[in-house]
Amino acid sequence: MSNDDGQYWFPAKRYGWGWGPPTKWQGWAVLFIWFVAVVVATIRLMPGHLAAFLSFNLLMAVLLLLICYVKGEPPRWRWGDSE
Repeated sequence: MSNDDGQYWFPAKRYGWGWGPPTKWQGWAVLFIWFVAVVVATIRLMPGHLAAFLSFNLLMAVLLLLICYVKGEPPRWRWGDSE
């Protein structure tokens, strides 16, 4: 995927592996919708349906990681240098 630095929704963290806070409105929209979905699921599923709650949260975490992987800078370990 050819994507210049201005097109990434989620920039890479300066130190470590992963992504930092979004820099585009699309990234903020994804995080907001993700957060609302997790809160609603928590209210509806806890404490009566623990297995469903845990399964849903695992699915949501994988979904967010997938979105960050596709729409964010390529992940690699960073030591703070500005390469």
